[in-house]
Amino acid sequence: MAVLKNNKKWFFVIEAAVVAIVLVLAVLFIWAKNGEKTYKISIIVRDSDSRQWSAFKYGLKKAAEDCKVEMSVASTGESLTAEEIMQTVDSEMENGADALLIQPVGDFDQQMIKKIQKKAPVMLVDTTVERTGAPCTQPDHYAVGESLAKALLEDYNGNIKKKTFGIVQTNHSEAVKKRKQGFLDALDSSIQRHGAKISWSASLAQGMSLKDQGRVDFIIALDDRSLVAAGEDARGNNLHGALVYGIGNSTDAVYYLDTGIVQCLVATDGFYMGYAGLTQAARCLSRPFYEMRDTSVRHSVIRKEELFSKKNQELLFTMSQ
Repeated sequence: MAVLKNNKKWFFVIEAAVVAIVLVLAVLFIWAKNGEKTYKISIIVRDSDSRQWSAFKYGLKKAAEDCKVEMSVASTGESLTAEEIMQTVDSEMENGADALLIQPVGDFDQQMIKKIQKKAPVMLVDTTVERTGAPCTQPDHYAVGESLAKALLEDYNGNIKKKTFGIVQTNHSEAVKKRKQGFLDALDSSIQRHGAKISWSASLAQGMSLKDQGRVDFIIALDDRSLVAAGEDARGNNLHGALVYGIGNSTDAVYYLDTGIVQCLVATDGFYMGYAGLTQAARCLSRPFYEMRDTSVRHSVIRKEELFSKKNQELLFTMSQ
């Protein structure tokens, strides 16, 4: 009887081992089959042909090469809506997209994201995370705005007595709202202490022209397009002598800094945003159980005198691609 019991015991052990080996081989087979497929990842961002996305696209390209996936950037306009995003998602998936990188705009909300996630993995870029329900690769937009305010205060040793400010932006995205809040919070105590004030806040998306706004000492541009617009008006002497500080990611923004028209530029690392975002999406497709996560992107405060310094060379290079 003892021998029979031992034989049964070894039978179950061997049977369990065989089952485990079969499962392992099945997983390896699935991985091998997946390895034969070239995945495609589609990217949807507002105004995709704008030069502000140059570094971002370069990062996407390098990540696609390293991860051996295909990537395509959907053609979009400045006035991209949530409905248009959903239509573009459907079109991209019909054309073979296996995963998506999306910049949420307008009323693009959690329900829309969940609807897409049922079909494909989604990585968000350049937005705020609180209400999105999906991983996001982006800068800390509040910190970006805060850094811009601190740079301005540094230039004036904190003394902005009776100075006036005009704030300009091209949209009311969550990212821009965070930048504005960071700027205002960092400036708040100085405004109260020195009697400075925010004279106006304008949106280029509403068709406003900066030269028609009231005279101020400083114009604060919260995104690349508004910074370039402010630079153009300043070059044409249409800003009544206002000094321009802003946030930007394009070679145009760098040009206005280099020529002294913009006093200080805060630039986010668009290359890393593209590279990290697409890399995670690719891993999610090729690795079972991989979970994408939020990823923070650095930003740099750049002044004219250090524009071409060693620490800024890589950032400038990616912008020019």
